[in-house]
Amino acid sequence: MAAAAASPAAGGFLRVLALLAAAAAVLVGSGGRPVAAKSVVLSLREVVEERGAVGSSRYAVEKRAQMRGEHKRAQAPRTATTVLELRHHSLTSIPDEPAARDRYLRRLLAADEARANSLQLRNRAAASTLSGQQSAAAAEVPLTSGIRFQTLNYVTTIALGGGSGGAANLTVIVDTGSDLTWVQCKPCSACYAQHDPLFDPAGSATYAAVPCNASACAASLKEATGTPGSCATSGGGGGEKCYYALAYGDGSFSRGVLATDTVGLGGASLDGFVFGCGLSNRGLFGGAAGLMGLGRTQLSLVSQTASRYGGVFSYCMPATTGSGNASSSGSLSLGGDASSSYRNTTPVAYTRMIADPAQPPFYFLNITGAAVGGAPLSAAGLGASNVLIDSGTVITRLAPSVYRAVRAEFARQFGAAGGYRAAPGFSILDTCYDLTGHDEVKVPLLMLRLEGGADVTVDAAGMLFVVRKDGSQVCLAMASLSYEDQTPIIGNYQQKNKRVVYDTVGSRLGFADEDCTYV
Repeated sequence: MAAAAASPAAGGFLRVLALLAAAAAVLVGSGGRPVAAKSVVLSLREVVEERGAVGSSRYAVEKRAQMRGEHKRAQAPRTATTVLELRHHSLTSIPDEPAARDRYLRRLLAADEARANSLQLRNRAAASTLSGQQSAAAAEVPLTSGIRFQTLNYVTTIALGGGSGGAANLTVIVDTGSDLTWVQCKPCSACYAQHDPLFDPAGSATYAAVPCNASACAASLKEATGTPGSCATSGGGGGEKCYYALAYGDGSFSRGVLATDTVGLGGASLDGFVFGCGLSNRGLFGGAAGLMGLGRTQLSLVSQTASRYGGVFSYCMPATTGSGNASSSGSLSLGGDASSSYRNTTPVAYTRMIADPAQPPFYFLNITGAAVGGAPLSAAGLGASNVLIDSGTVITRLAPSVYRAVRAEFARQFGAAGGYRAAPGFSILDTCYDLTGHDEVKVPLLMLRLEGGADVTVDAAGMLFVVRKDGSQVCLAMASLSYEDQTPIIGNYQQKNKRVVYDTVGSRLGFADEDCTYV
């Protein structure tokens, strides 16, 4: 509504923001062969509004043409596929007023920093105490940005419960760095505010508490959470129940009853799913109803559904937030045969998935090289093993030597392209620019070379973080770790518009470019 009153400079910036999310690059040439993108030119409007491929820019048109052609010819459906949606909500929950927006984003980035720090603490603790290690169906669910739920993570909706009362639809954060799936439940002694109604176990005919003598209450729960279950007798003559206590390094926690129930994932239904029915919960979960654990231990959703889905899942995280009441959605796919539903514009390139027995929930890979805008980087930290890929961390953290090299080359090319004025740093982001007065922005892209030769180029939407909607403060969307020996993390902001495949049986991770729009 206010677009007509915008200043020319602001209007120019708005044009750039929309192009940023849409255009990562034209990755398929006229002959259908992949070509590496080094940089992209975006309108300022496309940068700010994050409209993505829904726009009418030449980049969006080219990407849609790629999706209609090359990918559709390359693969034919092999099995029926159920789809779960990863929605990307509008930014209307982020205030437009500069001071309020500043506080809001600082709070979200502070939460992300707490998350990243907690992973470092878990990695360090695990390293010091080592313990002890059919034909697949497919399901796909929508995956959505959690911005509406006051979190920068991605969310999806599951159905929980069975019987005449029907299932409850619950929005949960998708987290590859956690194992136990949990939701807030009635009667809740201490629950944070959530958008969905609390799950009521009394309304589900298929709900059952896990008994204390079950293996899930002891070894499995300890492997998933670090703490074995405790037993207590509740009122009503129900016998002893298994209680879980899950604590995160940032101070967040969930405590409650370990239970089983029927879970619905898109069109698929699974009986006897083990989850946490949280009765006391606190932390950085925004308005989501809980968390979906996609880690590697026995209680993760991946392991519990392995007999049906073969231990394979993938996601495509949408870059855009939509506008007004619109939303942009990606997808979370379960099962190896779900590849028939992918809309990738480049072939899936695989690298080795590294397992660390000391850190069983996590997924690691090796990065052997990097380039910014086509310029190769040299840094002591390149070639280090055990880089964590995580859907629950937002901003990518690089080893200090690698971050300095990325920042220096990005600043050199970005400055040479437009002479953009420096702006103050913001929270954990120290390289920021004032883009007002520019109609277009040329953005150098980061390419990561993985072990085995797979190249992953960060989408344009993952290169810049917009602090001020007028374009006066736009930052390089990456941060440095404090120490060289800490674990680098590839966050979800840099995974936008990528099909990321986790094949836990084949021990490999795959990456392909895809316009992450759920259909």
